[in-house]
Amino acid sequence: MNYATSTMTTAIKGSKSFVCAHPSPPASLRLFCFPYAGGSSAVFREWGKAMPREVEVLAAELPGRGHRIKESLVHRMAPLVEGLATAILPFLDKKFAFFGHSMGATLAFELSQLLSTEVGLQPAFLFVSGRNAPHVPMRKPLTYDLPDKEFIAELCRLNGTPREVLEHPELLSFVLPVLRADFELIQTYKFSSKAPLTCPIIAFAGSKDPDVLPEDVEPWSEHTHGRFTMTIMPGDHFYLDSLPAQLLQHIRTGLKFIS
Repeated sequence: MNYATSTMTTAIKGSKSFVCAHPSPPASLRLFCFPYAGGSSAVFREWGKAMPREVEVLAAELPGRGHRIKESLVHRMAPLVEGLATAILPFLDKKFAFFGHSMGATLAFELSQLLSTEVGLQPAFLFVSGRNAPHVPMRKPLTYDLPDKEFIAELCRLNGTPREVLEHPELLSFVLPVLRADFELIQTYKFSSKAPLTCPIIAFAGSKDPDVLPEDVEPWSEHTHGRFTMTIMPGDHFYLDSLPAQLLQHIRTGLKFIS
């Protein structure tokens, strides 16, 4: 994989890996967002409207969804991160920050590490949400390989998949492979010890999240030499969807510290 930075351009068009629903040419900073398991760039479609014109939001579109629906799903972390690293380089000609929720938090972290190692670039801020620190084991057992009935029951428990999808056979036949692939990707992820980042990390945890407790999130502090803060959000694992305005306010506040 070629990580040369000479190919950088300000063009947004033509990227299959990142979607910008609300371009802002005057922006001095790009906020890249990475979705939870089963999610697509649509999760962040409205975020650009909530940001000042100085911040442009680009959402990751992972293989097997959105306009990449015909591409093969990825079941392991390393090849997905490597593909994102290649795709993101043209957009790193401005200051940038990363936000990731759940699986997306680990993607954002691993991408930050890879960019730091390969091209000496790190995000100005790393926002991690609803995800235990990389070295902290998950509390729940593996679920990606459960039979359909048990797997669907797990999706109901997590409360992140719309009921109408779970009760519609055609929609379910499309959604289940994507969710299984993403669950496998994150549940088979193994943290490899790396030097801490130097950028600040801002972490979020749901007050009623049964699987990712605040004490699982706080150890993200060990992965940066920079500033670390943690905010407890009201709600379960999907406060990202239920309280977007409140979460976005915290992100805007964090980005104000970027000079």
